[in-house]
Amino acid sequence: MAQRGIQPDSAKYCCSICLDLLKDPVTIPCGHSYCLSCIKSCWDGEEQREIHSCPQCRQTFTPRPVLVKNTVLAELLVDMKKMGLQAAPPDLCYAGPGDVACDVCTGRKLKALKSCLTCPASYCEQHLQPHYDAAPLKKHKLVEATVQLQENICTHHDEIFCRTDQQFICYVCFMDEHKGHDTVLAAAERTERQKELGLSRQKIQQRIQESEKDVKVLQQEVEAINRSADKAVDDSEKIFTELIRLIDKRRSDVKQQIRSQQKEEASRAEELQEKLKQEIAELRRKDAELEQLSHTEDHTHFLHNYPSLSRLSESTHSPSNNIRPLSYFEDVTAAVSELREKLQDLLSEEWSKISLTVTGVDVLLSHPEPKTRAEFLQYSCQITLDPNTTHTWLSLSEGNRKVTVMGEDQSYRRHPDRFTLCARICRATYESL
Repeated sequence: MAQRGIQPDSAKYCCSICLDLLKDPVTIPCGHSYCLSCIKSCWDGEEQREIHSCPQCRQTFTPRPVLVKNTVLAELLVDMKKMGLQAAPPDLCYAGPGDVACDVCTGRKLKALKSCLTCPASYCEQHLQPHYDAAPLKKHKLVEATVQLQENICTHHDEIFCRTDQQFICYVCFMDEHKGHDTVLAAAERTERQKELGLSRQKIQQRIQESEKDVKVLQQEVEAINRSADKAVDDSEKIFTELIRLIDKRRSDVKQQIRSQQKEEASRAEELQEKLKQEIAELRRKDAELEQLSHTEDHTHFLHNYPSLSRLSESTHSPSNNIRPLSYFEDVTAAVSELREKLQDLLSEEWSKISLTVTGVDVLLSHPEPKTRAEFLQYSCQITLDPNTTHTWLSLSEGNRKVTVMGEDQSYRRHPDRFTLCARICRATYESL
């Protein structure tokens, strides 16, 4: 940096971007320091990128580092300026008319020392240093600084795409490392990819339309399912309500019949009981009279009254040994219990059928068509031929699953469904065997 008139030991206090003394110095994570405004402007120009790098060592940072003023370095610069540290006046190192200017320098630009065909850009001595230090930049093609650098680059075809390595390359790499590879202009590759993109979009849009149709069909299916389920619930409620009403009516009828029969039988028993009580009272009176007669001492009185008192009237009821035992209503309870068991068995059997019917409802769309042999075999079934329709020239065997063309009529019984119009075909087939 002696060409700029700055003391050799003060070069480390210069910003590598503006090549002037640091102003509001900031230190980025890699350790290099820059003017706050210089590095901010540099990174603002790269705002479209997600990765930012150090202009000096090319170390990358993600995300963009937060710029914080280096107070120690700032105070040191203040002290150095008081001791006479300052930038030298302009000299012959600045680019003049006809010179190649450094593309990185801000403000007044320095003369470029080399031009890079890969970047493409021209650099002064200090801004060229990363091309000597950073491994990725060492592969770039450096030439003497030339003002014709931009003129040598085609403004229409400034990018080459290597299909072999799937990456963008420069013209130098095209002639060197990627020589013999399948390379095209970026614009041509973009055109091909654009066509593929169009086809991809068509497929995507077609799938979207098909999916939207399926969604609509499914929505209609869901609505139909809901309507059918609601109707089934309503109908089931009505049917079960009718069953409950019927059972309740039968319950009421049985209760009424029991009570009616109870009243009738109790009335008959009470009536018989009353007659028996009257008869018992009459017999007790007769017994008392006979007892009184037995104690009389008057023989005439005894003989005169005994015939009338000894005669008994006929009983108004059957003898006790002819009264059948009461069966009450235990048989009714047994009959109702038997009905309950039958209803339980019937409900259990029918409920299984109803449950299978409910769970067997297919609420999804139809299954995809089978493609593999295993999928087709799911629908396989045993096929047999009908002997009532078989032509008389055909012989059936193996349980009517195998047919053989014969040279004569078989002994089949006559049947109105038997085929009779293919005799010529059968005969021709037989003759060709």
